[in-house]
Amino acid sequence: MSVFLGYITGRSEFPPALNRAEEAELIGKLDAGDHNARQELITHNLRLVSHIARKYQIPGYGADDLISIGVIGLIKAVDSFKSASGTPLGTYAARCIENEILMTLRASRKRRGDVSLSDPVGSDGEGNDITYQDILGTDAD
Repeated sequence: MSVFLGYITGRSEFPPALNRAEEAELIGKLDAGDHNARQELITHNLRLVSHIARKYQIPGYGADDLISIGVIGLIKAVDSFKSASGTPLGTYAARCIENEILMTLRASRKRRGDVSLSDPVGSDGEGNDITYQDILGTDAD
């Protein structure tokens, strides 16, 4: 996790990607229930998350938010990866990371039209903001 925090603070030095033999060894350990192997697979694939997250721009989300969302996708990928499928972890993880980001994009589109009752809609003659709440009134009015 310190590598991830280092990225957010501006020191974007990721650990190198694993070669196929190292990845296969860690996946074998992961299948045996080794929690440290899981952490290593996640840590060594943070560069992939950063690469994929930089392709997207979602209104209201910064680059660090998208990377956080991508890390969630990476964690889901590592937790659900089946080595017997024959698909490389990187390929599977890339799809999971993209799906997680796209789910967030779809969810943000649903909320695009949301308006707060406290949002200003104009101003009165004295320059005071008028909100939807002022227009709609309350029971006390």
